[in-house]
Amino acid sequence: MASQLRGNDLRQLGFPEGRAIGLALAQLQRRHLKKLSQTDQLTLLKELLSNPASFLTHLDWSHTAAALLPAPSRHIALAARKDYAVFGPEYIEQGAIHQMETAMKLPVTMAGALMPDAHQGYGLPIGGVLATDNAVIPYAVGVDIGCRMALSVFALPPKHLEQRVQELRKLLLEHTRFGNKQGFVRGQKLDHAVLERDEFRDIGFLRNKQATAAEQIGTSGGGNHFVEWGVVDITDPTNELGVPVGQYLGLLSHSGSRGLGASVANHYTRLAKDVCQLPAEAQHLAWLSLESEAGQEYWAAMNLAGDYASACHHQIHLRLAKALGERPLAKVENHHNFAWKETLADGREAIVHRKGATPAGQGVLGVIPGSMTAPGFIVRGRGEAASLSSASHGAGRAMSRTRAKQELGEADVRRYLQQHGIELIGGGVDEAPQAYKDIRAVMASQTGLVDVLGSFTPRIVRMEGGA
Repeated sequence: MASQLRGNDLRQLGFPEGRAIGLALAQLQRRHLKKLSQTDQLTLLKELLSNPASFLTHLDWSHTAAALLPAPSRHIALAARKDYAVFGPEYIEQGAIHQMETAMKLPVTMAGALMPDAHQGYGLPIGGVLATDNAVIPYAVGVDIGCRMALSVFALPPKHLEQRVQELRKLLLEHTRFGNKQGFVRGQKLDHAVLERDEFRDIGFLRNKQATAAEQIGTSGGGNHFVEWGVVDITDPTNELGVPVGQYLGLLSHSGSRGLGASVANHYTRLAKDVCQLPAEAQHLAWLSLESEAGQEYWAAMNLAGDYASACHHQIHLRLAKALGERPLAKVENHHNFAWKETLADGREAIVHRKGATPAGQGVLGVIPGSMTAPGFIVRGRGEAASLSSASHGAGRAMSRTRAKQELGEADVRRYLQQHGIELIGGGVDEAPQAYKDIRAVMASQTGLVDVLGSFTPRIVRMEGGA
């Protein structure tokens, strides 16, 4: 083990007085770096000092590198607020409005819109859509990168649900896993090509993330994530699903990119804050230029996380369809918490962030869920320019999780679910139906954004917890 380097050793190398010395010394205490000889440690620090920009996305040294780069002479100033469209303003809390107003003042902002299910989050509000000029904002994408909905429609009648509640309940227990404490044991796990992607090797930050991704693939997160059986009611005879008007057994899932997406979001947000210093009210909206190495790395990692989230859903539906002994007639899948390269209505190229907002381009299919006691809707996008071709991603919260826990009793929630014929496995009062907005009112606020092809009404719901 190397003898411990001290601040004077770094000063002799040429490290400037200040934060960089402390950060570097702290990093050298990490187990794998302490094993290096003092000569190797000094060689590494010389390389870092000579070209800190090349270490900005390094797993160990990104923050030290940022501290070595010249600090901006001042904070990046906010610009005049640009106009944006608001859908269903009567359903949107003031906190979400304030966050959107701040986002519309960023120098890189080109356009924006706020969906009727919007509520306050970190950085961009949940339900916020933001178009930027060649810049990506990790917290405008969100922590759960690529979170999505996936629906399978089966050629079984609704009475299958009524007659086989316990059987379908058992299938959810046996073939789904939730949260960080549950996973599939050896022999149950399914492989997927996404785990072999080059990004796990080519991006330094991701090199130690593949094992966790492999452990969690095919599982769902906690919070508002779910897998549920319910009734699909196809009402539009011109639907692109190729499914005749009528009612069917459906399987709906909601989850994202698990620990992989969260680690990507948190790492690159910290990095963005180091290189993009904004006023306090806008600090969570720090961006990375797509012309920078860090921006390109985040873009690649974000797309990997999105594909990983999709793979998780595919495995969930594959397991349950196989256990059910049926192949789905049709599938619908869409994601949110993502950024896309798109062309705006005025012809400008933009990076469009949809944080808790459903892509609703012309002819694009998606699912907008309600709550456990209210239907979700299968929709076709109308490509409305004012909404940046977006729609809500659900009903949206009417109560924060904290408020729901304070005001709702578990016995009352269970009674409410029973009255609506809902079988719930797991879940908590923070996800009670009463904590959500009225999905029908939300849908009425966006009739110009999507056409409704049908609905999905939950019956047997599994969330984190339960046995």
